[in-house]
Amino acid sequence: MNDAGPSFGLEDVTVAQTRLSSIDGEEGALLIGGYPVEDIAPNATYEEELYLLLHDSLPNAEELRDFRADLARRRSIPDEVASVVRRAAREGRPAMDALRMGLAAVTLSTDLGDPSAAEAEDEALRVVAAMPTIVAAYWRFRQGADPVSPRTELGHAANYLYMLRGEEPSQSDVRGLETYLNTVVDHGLNASTFAARTVVSTEADLVSAATAAVGALKGPLHGGAPGPVLNMIQEAHDRGNCEEVVRARLDAGERLMGFGHRVYRARDPRADVLSAAAEQFYAGAGRENVFETARELEAVGSRLLAERKPDRRLETNVEFYTAVLLHGIGLPAELFSPTFAVSRAGGWVAHALEQKRNNRLVRPVARYDGAEGRTWTPIGERD
Repeated sequence: MNDAGPSFGLEDVTVAQTRLSSIDGEEGALLIGGYPVEDIAPNATYEEELYLLLHDSLPNAEELRDFRADLARRRSIPDEVASVVRRAAREGRPAMDALRMGLAAVTLSTDLGDPSAAEAEDEALRVVAAMPTIVAAYWRFRQGADPVSPRTELGHAANYLYMLRGEEPSQSDVRGLETYLNTVVDHGLNASTFAARTVVSTEADLVSAATAAVGALKGPLHGGAPGPVLNMIQEAHDRGNCEEVVRARLDAGERLMGFGHRVYRARDPRADVLSAAAEQFYAGAGRENVFETARELEAVGSRLLAERKPDRRLETNVEFYTAVLLHGIGLPAELFSPTFAVSRAGGWVAHALEQKRNNRLVRPVARYDGAEGRTWTPIGERD
């Protein structure tokens, strides 16, 4: 008898010890490297936060300069990878497919040497540095343009936007994107991070672990929701009626994308960070302002969900204001999930290195609920 029920899925099962991030789902709090997300995300550069995850401390000025240089010099991708990405773009493959294929081949021209601690961190930086280049090259190919070579003097966020557009981005665009990258860089043992740790626990390399993580992130239940959120906000903005749009979705039995979270029973703290970043961005952007529509839709959605599901607290999650902020910066919805991966790569490699330092093969068990006592029947005697 199948009595697995909803309790399976590894809820509340501790499978690793980590210093990288801590989630309090009841209170709605998130620490990244010991810092509240609302403190570090709007203030740090991505390189500072990545250094924190890898070294358990924020860098001083000299350490940051050297670390930025180490990351920047690993941004270029081999011609073979560019060819794979070009073909993916030509065939109209989704961006996440192109990223998965490009990342899997990114070490073609690299001799990683022995898997020492130094070599492992070198591989980790290679993964983080190459991913924006792969995504940007894919997008340029999709637009019928040539890829833009990375610039070593630009920071991680600024260089990503530069490679996408071919022109140096504004400071407001860079700060908005950097806040986003910092906010979502790590979040406990989510599906993609768990996939990365599981792969590296077999003593596989970090590129394999990160490639598996991209595959997990591709799924709509993990990294694919900001696009549908943006569609909902734009529909409400065009109609000028948030309540009509929300009610129509709920009456049709649809899930209200951007509301609720598997872990949080309170408001997702990352939504607060990105809401504040979006408000600041739109205040000076001079572009079509969907921020006020998003605010109204959030209020309407929260009220109607509370009326219809009074036993559950379904507030906006990180994906809601991700859609608002990344749209304002000018990223197309097709790049929302790959940009999530560009950020989360830092968490993936930090977890992979943490797993390697005190490794034990990840090997959970499953409860069997199939048939028993069957005997073999030759094919000629089967009905």
